Amino acid sequence: MSTTTRTGGQLLADALVAQGVTQAFCVPGESYLDLLDGLYANSDRIALTTCRFEAGAVNMAEAHGKLTGRPGVALVTRGPGACHAAIGVHVAYQDSTPLILIVGQIPFAETDRETFQEVDYRRMFGSVAKWVTQIDDAARIPELMAHAFDVATSGRPGPVVIAISEEMQKARVAVPDIGPAEVAPASPSPAALDKMLALLDAAERPLVVLGGSRWSAETRRIIRAFCVARDLPVAVAFRRQSLYDCTLPNFAGDLGVGADAGLVARAKQADLILAIGTRIGEPVSQGYTLFDMAGQSGQKIVHIHPDQAEIGRVYRPALGITAEINAFAEALAKLPAPQGAAKWSAWTREVHAARVKQAEAPDYAGPLNLARELQALEKILPADTIFTCDAGNFATWPNRFMHMTAEQEFLGPTNGAMGYAVPAAIGAKITFPERTVIGLVGDGGFLMTGQEIATAFQDGVAPVILVFNNGMYGTIRMYQERAYPGRVSGTKLTNPDFTKFIEAFGGHGAVVEKDGELVPAFQRAVASGKPAVIEIRMNPEQVTNRATIEELRRQGGGKH
Repeated sequence: MSTTTRTGGQLLADALVAQGVTQAFCVPGESYLDLLDGLYANSDRIALTTCRFEAGAVNMAEAHGKLTGRPGVALVTRGPGACHAAIGVHVAYQDSTPLILIVGQIPFAETDRETFQEVDYRRMFGSVAKWVTQIDDAARIPELMAHAFDVATSGRPGPVVIAISEEMQKARVAVPDIGPAEVAPASPSPAALDKMLALLDAAERPLVVLGGSRWSAETRRIIRAFCVARDLPVAVAFRRQSLYDCTLPNFAGDLGVGADAGLVARAKQADLILAIGTRIGEPVSQGYTLFDMAGQSGQKIVHIHPDQAEIGRVYRPALGITAEINAFAEALAKLPAPQGAAKWSAWTREVHAARVKQAEAPDYAGPLNLARELQALEKILPADTIFTCDAGNFATWPNRFMHMTAEQEFLGPTNGAMGYAVPAAIGAKITFPERTVIGLVGDGGFLMTGQEIATAFQDGVAPVILVFNNGMYGTIRMYQERAYPGRVSGTKLTNPDFTKFIEAFGGHGAVVEKDGELVPAFQRAVASGKPAVIEIRMNPEQVTNRATIEELRRQGGGKH
């Protein structure tokens, strides 16, 4: 037992150090001044990034968690600060990202008086976090902080919220720090792997679907080698493009929002779904219509997931395997190599051919063919480029026409949160400053958190943000035109000059309006060494990459 007394604020900072934290993101508040002072004392071990908006801080931390596999850490103040942070917690929850959110809290002696900025965080975050706790006794800081990190990374990873009462941070106690526990991950049994291979050998039209979080580079390599050796067609779950080399001849495409109809049809035809890491949630299952929930159709599902509660939650599998994804890959690497050619190779070629066909750039009307421009851009990008992607119809363009390679990363919110891409790009660039980071965002999403670009200047990092500008909330307009053709209400946007916006910060701005401009604009942005915004002026009539507004109106019945 340590005989040195420390304040609760110092203990909290030291607990972060003990858990291996090297980076945190915050918007400061008077409710956790003692923790901030503790971080000052640990500034040689934990870098603290000061952000402009709590949602931005949590999204930066979430991106850090996605990229490292370790919990991202964000600190916000009570009441409004916690409310602003909630969207980032929801992103981490639905994306299965390990995250620690520390919230300054009111003095506990004032609880239940509806004092200034009082919120019950257990009730507020209870449905969007893995665990919510409040520390009122400084002596329990090491215990509760260690448990929080354990919860965030165990089973299905996710966010943990820790409220820290104000006066607790000032109390002095003598307790030792607690480091991470060494826990052997859940691994598949040999019998389960044998049954998985038997089901695979019996299949004629298998389809692999990859998803989930905390995949190491080695896990990606092993699972890629497993699928290539057996010539299995591989699809990725919604916004999980970085889990597979999308340039390989067995890549099937992405099962998510805006999925290709050809892939959806073939997923229904598959007689075996090998779901690795994915929850098989609503976007992947196309609104729970893609697979047979009761398992009566003859299509079998093998579901590998780190949380047993997710296996069979919606779809009853022929085989469920509870295993941490990296432990599963380690076991997979020990399996014997397949003998002979796969009997489903013709099926794999058919599935891949459909992907190749749908990735061909059509002849869109107007001076800018965005599909061809994106494909030209991907050819010049570094092999380890990191993409962060916002929510919106614009996102279906890179999903359809671009191909992530083995070492590239693609981060996006599976809960469809707008305002994610800019702070996530900054968080990614802070995490890996030597790598090229590109944020993909619509004009609507950019103006939700675009001011967070100030944090990039403050921390000296230079992501490149591509703003897809069509002057509307494009996704909502798409649905609006289908449901109420020609009755435009609430979806038009008036935008600033995005070039002047970034130049006002001292950054680099550019506009792309026609073919041949995107690649040189991007190269100039990178060469500037500054945070950059490239505005891509899209044809507003081309509201999706598959339909114009007029075509949607006709689909909706032709009413104007």
